[in-house]
Amino acid sequence: MYTSVVRLQNVFGFFTTVAFVVAAFIAASDFVTERAPVVRTLKTTSVQVVRGRPHYYSSKKEEYAVINFSLDADLSSLFTWNTKQVFVYVTAEWPAADHSKTNATDEAVIWDSIITSPSADHLANIGPVAMKKLRKSAGGKSIDPNRGKLVLKNQRHKYKITHPSGKLATTDNVTLRLHYNVQPWVGLLTWNQDVDYGYWKALKNGVSKRFKLPEIKEKKPASAGAR
Repeated sequence: MYTSVVRLQNVFGFFTTVAFVVAAFIAASDFVTERAPVVRTLKTTSVQVVRGRPHYYSSKKEEYAVINFSLDADLSSLFTWNTKQVFVYVTAEWPAADHSKTNATDEAVIWDSIITSPSADHLANIGPVAMKKLRKSAGGKSIDPNRGKLVLKNQRHKYKITHPSGKLATTDNVTLRLHYNVQPWVGLLTWNQDVDYGYWKALKNGVSKRFKLPEIKEKKPASAGAR
């Protein structure tokens, strides 16, 4: 009854129970920590529609849009001692052309970034020089609020916008929207919310003003030389 195997099983069972209870308390602590992310500025700085091959592997020419933007946001409240990293991305959204679907919206990601907490800096996919600067900026802190403060001016897009129809020019009612995904060490993944839930506040001013994609600029034919 009290063999070494049984004792080992009892110790392992006790250890896993304690680990589960501790992990549950850690995950629950996030729900009593205030989150109040806010966007001060989110606007376009350059919008262009081009006809060509958006990717090197594209088999045909089509219309695609490129959007540069400026962003000033404070997401520092998303970083706690249980935060591993925060995935931030900006999308362009516009009403779908298919009117058979109620409130259908087309959406495309134009930029994204992963912001690690100091305890997860070793997971960042960056070079050794940038890694050294990143660790130095934390200064041995378990939480670095400055990590969540984004100030981007005329940020270049990462991804071009395409559409299955191959048509994008003069698309109206387009907006930019900021999204985030909090990835904890222990607990559930959480995304940005539209309403308040207890200590967690909805993202404020996370949508830009509406704008319209421009027409394609046609190339002017070369003028004939004077005779």
